[in-house]
Amino acid sequence: MTPPMRSRAGKRLSVVIPMHNEAEVLDILFKRLDETVAPLGLDLEIVCVDDGSRDNTYALMVERAAGDRRIRLIGLSRNFGKEAALTAGLEAASGDLIVPLDADLQDPPELIGEFLSLWEQGYDVVYGVRADRSSDTAVKRWTANAFYRLFNVVSDQAIPASTGDFRLMDRAVVEAIRALPERNRFMKGLFAWVGFKQVGVPYTRPIRAAGSSSWPYGRLFRFAIDGMTSFSTAPLRVWTLVGIGAAFLAVLAALAIVVQVLVVGRQVPGYASLMVVILFAFAVQMVALGVLGEYIGRMYQEVKGRPIYLVRERVGFDG
Repeated sequence: MTPPMRSRAGKRLSVVIPMHNEAEVLDILFKRLDETVAPLGLDLEIVCVDDGSRDNTYALMVERAAGDRRIRLIGLSRNFGKEAALTAGLEAASGDLIVPLDADLQDPPELIGEFLSLWEQGYDVVYGVRADRSSDTAVKRWTANAFYRLFNVVSDQAIPASTGDFRLMDRAVVEAIRALPERNRFMKGLFAWVGFKQVGVPYTRPIRAAGSSSWPYGRLFRFAIDGMTSFSTAPLRVWTLVGIGAAFLAVLAALAIVVQVLVVGRQVPGYASLMVVILFAFAVQMVALGVLGEYIGRMYQEVKGRPIYLVRERVGFDG
């Protein structure tokens, strides 16, 4: 057998866990981490980012960090969203290898050992592929598949289908991501954009270990829009094609009217049909302005230069 290209000896693994109202799952989460990640022969660091939880997640984590020197806890000043919380965790992680992990355990930590073996073989990024999503509802599976297909059609940078944030990354990859200055962050796209040598590992996505999701469909839709506008200008370009098509139809309609007048001697009557055309054209213009507004809004957010997140408190970083 070919010997590993890399060695895990002396390496530190940072597991980065964004948290929002995860009090119910904490005991199960750390039990699973102790069973699966601790025996891997690495110096383990667990970076937990509380993203403005409304339950007692933060208080429970403070107690846990007091008795576990592996835990680093970051409390954000409010709920900034998962992308910001994940960014905070990646910036705080000190490991040679970094694994973002969902607290709800729908990302099985048992896969981290396999990720690590592939890293030893020379891969810089080893990501999980949700090959079986039967634990999700049919609507969620359909919308997720539709998003990945549409994103990869319109985006300049494709992302692997059915992937989330769950992956193992070499330190060099994380440093490249940290160097990106944008504030409207779509992490799946950024993970793909930086490149490096990547490989996927399929797995069956389990149900949540406890608690309930913080991602209603409305929020998922806004997240999808953020992803599209962060990595593609196709929504802007398509309106140029719509305008050209509308102009072509207008020329055809004008020619039809001229022919009608020359042959029949009168214009085509129809107040109702005229209003339909006008209202349709107005609706198209409003949609186009809405798409333009999405991009201008993101430019506005970037120009203001506000930080991606604010930290209220750090626990365990001096240990």
